[in-house]
Amino acid sequence: MINILLDGLPQEVNGKKINSDFRISILFELLMQDRDISKEEKVKQALVLYYPKLEEIGDYKQALEDITWFYRTGKEKQENKEDNEGEENQEDEESTQVKQIYSYEFDAEYIYSAFMEQYKIDLNSIKYLHWWKFKYLFNSLNENVLFSKIMSYRCMNVAKIKNKNMRKFYEKMQRLYKLPDMRSEEEKENDFANELW
Repeated sequence: MINILLDGLPQEVNGKKINSDFRISILFELLMQDRDISKEEKVKQALVLYYPKLEEIGDYKQALEDITWFYRTGKEKQENKEDNEGEENQEDEESTQVKQIYSYEFDAEYIYSAFMEQYKIDLNSIKYLHWWKFKYLFNSLNENVLFSKIMSYRCMNVAKIKNKNMRKFYEKMQRLYKLPDMRSEEEKENDFANELW
């Protein structure tokens, strides 16, 4: 596994140059969420997005596996799942795993503002930012930025809140910041893997 503190971040995978800017992987995620695009078209568009020289690809299956590896920031699928110890925790985690708590499409302004506020990074005008750096920064947004609060509202299980006033407040926040019906990150990855093979 690549250590960002010690290693350079990949600009190529298995000897093939890959488009590593964060915008490419955001477009890829939006592509995978689009239910109006056929499996075959998604595969073609994913290859075009990530590979500047399509003619160099000999093994398309390997290229698609490399895209998945790159999109996951070099992590194996199992590493994305939290350890489920005990059945109670497993039930809680399963119920929250299916919730989509962010969308690059619908939360663009909140994500932009969060990066400006916390990191002073203008995601609109920055020429280049490696996908992995973007993801590390995204995953480390502090709880004080509005976008982090919005994500916490979305994943909160309001049924477990005893105080009536607090429960009403969080229910209101969930309605206010509700996303359209979308898949979870794990479902996106599973659907992508299933569609390709």
